Amino acid sequence: MGKHAFEVGLDEAGRGPLAGPVVAAAVALRRFSKTGLLKDSKKLSARRRQEIYDLLVKHPGVDWGVGVVSERIIDRINIFQATKLAMARAVKSLRSKKRKKIDLLIIDGKMKLNLHFRQKAIVKADDKVFSCMAASIIAKVTRDRMMVGYHRKYPRYGFARHKGYPTGFHVKMLKKYGRCDIHRKSFNYGSTKAKKNKIAARPEKGPSLS
Repeated sequence: MGKHAFEVGLDEAGRGPLAGPVVAAAVALRRFSKTGLLKDSKKLSARRRQEIYDLLVKHPGVDWGVGVVSERIIDRINIFQATKLAMARAVKSLRSKKRKKIDLLIIDGKMKLNLHFRQKAIVKADDKVFSCMAASIIAKVTRDRMMVGYHRKYPRYGFARHKGYPTGFHVKMLKKYGRCDIHRKSFNYGSTKAKKNKIAARPEKGPSLS
């Protein structure tokens, strides 16, 4: 591709958790010289991810968009299709901000999106391609913030600690209390009360996943 090509990196956060949405980000690094700061989000501390997130989303040379797909849609269409939908929404969000022709989508993983753009899927792109590294950071921080918000709504599950992933504590709380409204009902995590019970939320309003 030419040096002025508009290339967009894509990555997601939240395929593995038992609760909450899957979130994807689309990022184009047009004029961003600090690529040495970028890494796969999983290799950064929460504090460092937040610092780099702030740098990316405020930088005039970085174009980005985010797509969110709720646990309700995950249950309806499966996590793989939901991940692709989140990525498509992220591209749409980016294009709504920056109406430029996309020359190439670089996708972390092994998938093809139902979009009319040239695409290249790369396994572990979030560890190899700067724009995908940036996308992994934006997606991860965005989702983590949502799960912290849900922690305030459903505090007994500890979402602020594990962000919905199947930690020992999370599974223990599921066995004790059953599912809450944001748990993915299509995900199997053993024989628990979750199959019978449903925990009501506190009345305060939580993050929107629509």
